[in-house]
Amino acid sequence: MADQEQNRASDGRLAGIVLAGGRSRRMGQDKAALDWDGEPMLARIVRVAAQRCEPILVVAAESSSAYQGLFGTGGPQAQWITDEEPGAGPLGGLVAGLRAAAAGGAELAFVCATDMPLISAELIDELLRGVTPSAQAVIAHDSQRDHPMAGIYRTAAAEVIAGVVATGERRMTAALDALTTHRVAVSEPDWLVNVNAPEDLHRLRV
Repeated sequence: MADQEQNRASDGRLAGIVLAGGRSRRMGQDKAALDWDGEPMLARIVRVAAQRCEPILVVAAESSSAYQGLFGTGGPQAQWITDEEPGAGPLGGLVAGLRAAAAGGAELAFVCATDMPLISAELIDELLRGVTPSAQAVIAHDSQRDHPMAGIYRTAAAEVIAGVVATGERRMTAALDALTTHRVAVSEPDWLVNVNAPEDLHRLRV
């Protein structure tokens, strides 16, 4: 299975999409640029995802703090996608990322947020094992809830999700409802931890 997973990554069928367009209101500063063990948090996410995914696409509008602060500065080595629909939230970013991945020939894409510093390549492995021919999305689940921004999506699902966005819907869970979604109970819930506020960052560092 490990060889199959590696082949899926190396032949270009598994892209990596990092959604980095959030406004970081609760954090008070751009989460993508936060230092995590000596590198921007976004750079860490890109580096980990690149262990299994190619290419890596970072979705962030040109007006976003992530783009203005990190693009072209020697930061994350990734392809930046800046054409997400304004005001569409993470769903719009997901559509833009999946469309770009599909244009590059990828059938599947691992999707995560820029504020998940504990993700591991093993998370991607576990999600890949949940992929079936019928699944349009395979997402991580812990004992409490779904994690739609820690999942593998078929790039062909972009237009289905675009239809959801067109209705004015902004909840990521609405995309899961519109897709054939499988859920994977991951072995390490810490992979799914989000850093939303300074106290979250402090708790993870102590």
